[in-house]
Amino acid sequence: MILAADGFPRWDLLLTTVVGGYLSAGAANAYNMYLDRDIDAIMNRTKGRPLVTGKVTPSEALTFASVLAVVSTAWFWVVVGSPLASVLSVAAIVGYVVLYTMILKRRTAQNIVWGGAAGCMPVLIGWAAVTQSLAWTPVLLFLIIFFWTPPHYWPLSMKFKRDYARAEVPMLPVLASSRRVAVEMIAYAAAMVATTLVLIPVAGMTWVYAGIAAVAGAWFLTGCVSLYRRAQRDEAKLKEMRLFHDSITYLTIVFAAIMVDPFLPEALTVWQP
Repeated sequence: MILAADGFPRWDLLLTTVVGGYLSAGAANAYNMYLDRDIDAIMNRTKGRPLVTGKVTPSEALTFASVLAVVSTAWFWVVVGSPLASVLSVAAIVGYVVLYTMILKRRTAQNIVWGGAAGCMPVLIGWAAVTQSLAWTPVLLFLIIFFWTPPHYWPLSMKFKRDYARAEVPMLPVLASSRRVAVEMIAYAAAMVATTLVLIPVAGMTWVYAGIAAVAGAWFLTGCVSLYRRAQRDEAKLKEMRLFHDSITYLTIVFAAIMVDPFLPEALTVWQP
């Protein structure tokens, strides 16, 4: 939203958009827990969720999810005042619930790749809330998160692959060797870093962002390569959660740089689009 506004957007717009995002994400996650309550009961990582423990009944969860979905859609349309953001919010919910949870998750190792697109939608929603339109810049932000998702989530899947295997969820680390997964993570990470650099001329970013994106990208790619080397040596000592946490740090650094960039002097701009 800051990049779209080329500075701080109105505070009321910023806050109402964030609230709408929480409502939308809450709806998607509640639907997910309703649909996945059978496998959540099998997996150690998820067996404490309220539908599994009985704190919430399936009908209560379905009602809660549906109310959040309706409210979030109306919220973006009326309170935020952006029909486009409202449509994109619905697309995100449908993408996560239908495409990922209902269609892909239990059928293909590509589940988190294409299903993860729902998690990329907030950048489009935020841009639409500010500009009432879309452009190449938010598409690139979308792609950064899209390419980031596999090297972010697959280390977690490596850690809990026995859980996923027991629940018969075909995450890539369940079906392929750690070396194969690490190779794919390197490929996605490389595409992600390349996209962060393409953003420089398209969005007119400064040398400050360019330097941070390059250094952070090199650091994260090195982490992916290190995981690959550990997978070659010893499957029992992958230290996969290190890369999982590093992925969160990486994305935070890159988007913090994006947030700061509009406030820097124009003389630092690398390339004017």
